[in-house]
Amino acid sequence: MRKIKKAVIAAAGYGTRFLPATKNQPKEMLPIVDKPIIHHLVEEAVQSGIEDIIIVTRAGQMPMEDHFDSNYELEQELEESGKTERLKKIKGIPQMANFAYVRQHKGYPYGNATPLLCAAPLIDDDEAFVYMFGDDLTLSKKPVTKQLIEVFEKENPKAVLGVQEVPDEEVERYGTVKYKDKKKNYEIEAGYEKLPPEKAPSNMALFGRFVFSYDIIKQAEKTPTGKDGELWAMDIINSLAQEGEKVIAQPIKGEWHTTGDPLRYLKTSVEFALRREDIGPEFKKYLKERFSS
Repeated sequence: MRKIKKAVIAAAGYGTRFLPATKNQPKEMLPIVDKPIIHHLVEEAVQSGIEDIIIVTRAGQMPMEDHFDSNYELEQELEESGKTERLKKIKGIPQMANFAYVRQHKGYPYGNATPLLCAAPLIDDDEAFVYMFGDDLTLSKKPVTKQLIEVFEKENPKAVLGVQEVPDEEVERYGTVKYKDKKKNYEIEAGYEKLPPEKAPSNMALFGRFVFSYDIIKQAEKTPTGKDGELWAMDIINSLAQEGEKVIAQPIKGEWHTTGDPLRYLKTSVEFALRREDIGPEFKKYLKERFSS
């Protein structure tokens, strides 16, 4: 099996829940403390052994591409000002990985699996790859992406999906999975999109971390659109599972935090800030003092 070195990040949405902040900038560029959302995603991928990052974008997302490029004027200003630590951070960004950008054009249907079709020409037909949604972040000792890669390399399935248990009242917001035998290797029979709690097969919610074999792309090319006329990753995964192929929904060790709407974005920002060694203790003290009454 070839070493997994590529990650595809889906970042072509409009971020309408964050308007007007996202009128002229990608939602993925909103900051979590002092790094954009997508910067955290790239860091997790790189810490998991990924070398090539393919970001699927849309028109108007140049700030995201600029972020992972060099800024010589800023570097010169920092150097002349003697701000060596900040200079080091800035110069290190484009060196994190090899970056490629693909536009999500209108010839494809809309959906959370459409970026797979867009990125397909950059992925060899004998290699597996990581797939990440651009608004889901994680906190864990071992990077969540690395956890999923290790399961993929051990089990050799068609796909590994990251899942985490959510409360009943949250189930309807996410896709959930039905296991064949949870005690064996978390192989699933099927997954379902946004069912009410009384109909959902489990509380194990899918979020934006996957490891896919190339078979997922081949299946995507022949999978019809589903709910709301969109191309859903879950429909593609289900078609393989129903053909008897191995698909694993792996519970992660860590925390999943979504930035999909303003409330959850703010909660995620707080969680990341509290874990910072430089500002976390003082921020925690502020929260206690501010809300103790």
